[in-house]
Amino acid sequence: MDFTTDYDLIMQRVRLINPLEYAQTRNYLHGAVTYLSPYISRGIISGRQVQSEMLVRGYKYQEIEKLLQELAWREYYQRVWQFKGDLIWEDLKQPQPEVLHTKMVSAIADAKTGISAIDKGIEDLYATGYMHNHLRMYVASIVCNIAKAHWLQPAKWLYYHLLDGDLASNNCSWQWVAGAFSSRKYYCNQDNINRYTHSNLRNTFLDKPYDVLPGMAMPAVLESRVVLDLQTVLPVTPLPDIDVSKKTLIYNGYNLDPLWRRSEDVNRILLLEPSHFNKYPVSNAVIDFIVSLARNIDGIQIYSGEMDTLLSLYENSPFSTGEAFIAKGIRHFGIILALRIVGIGSIPR
Repeated sequence: MDFTTDYDLIMQRVRLINPLEYAQTRNYLHGAVTYLSPYISRGIISGRQVQSEMLVRGYKYQEIEKLLQELAWREYYQRVWQFKGDLIWEDLKQPQPEVLHTKMVSAIADAKTGISAIDKGIEDLYATGYMHNHLRMYVASIVCNIAKAHWLQPAKWLYYHLLDGDLASNNCSWQWVAGAFSSRKYYCNQDNINRYTHSNLRNTFLDKPYDVLPGMAMPAVLESRVVLDLQTVLPVTPLPDIDVSKKTLIYNGYNLDPLWRRSEDVNRILLLEPSHFNKYPVSNAVIDFIVSLARNIDGIQIYSGEMDTLLSLYENSPFSTGEAFIAKGIRHFGIILALRIVGIGSIPR
């Protein structure tokens, strides 16, 4: 799947959504999913825009209910993050059961589980930055419930590679699968994988009835573990050229809406804070995607640096620093709270 960064083409994709086919086939690997999650997550478009487009085209609410439900799950996870704060980095409801280690499973990281649909999905993730929702559930279930890994490091691994990466949705969804944010674990078996990926594989470690899976011995292929080394390489940029007689709009990787306050005569800065990406690393492909999407914003300047540096530019300006900077849906200093519906693309509940 190609993820264009051209705004007009993105909006064309919104207009091509078929919510009826989506509801019927979204769980299948090649179903009529929207592929809009990277754009909703990055704030190029919103869930409200998608809803409005469906209604303008004459669909009734009951016909788009499943699409709206999936949009709402991302919003729900944002509210969890808003309420729980940094606790989303811990087991939210109860300790994850039966944890044996806190590392990443090598067979998943190397795409060598022996289950072809899973391995192909991981390879596609590395190549495209996208993984189908159902595959995300399968991967999380294998890692947490069969290989008995704690969810945190694998969740960081997936977030690192996803173009639609969203901290709240990603963390909470992994916890839901692992039984740390739900009343029970989620399991998948080979029959289920075959059905939804249109494969016909047999004799894998998951080719068992569901009631056998919780008590099964550790498959040898899942025993090897790896310590993750996830780092972000930010572009080297000059200090932005700011007219301090004007206000500055601050954009980040979750707020790239080219229509936001478009008519105002202001400075526009995409702020890539090293402190944030040191804490929440993403791949080069994700950074390239964010920067390319930002090019849809007229007059945008890219700055890899800290908010403190930008604040210092206004020391002798007509504005107080509180008036000079306007940011949508974020807290400054690298803590991002995307306070909007940010879309499809999580591991669904």
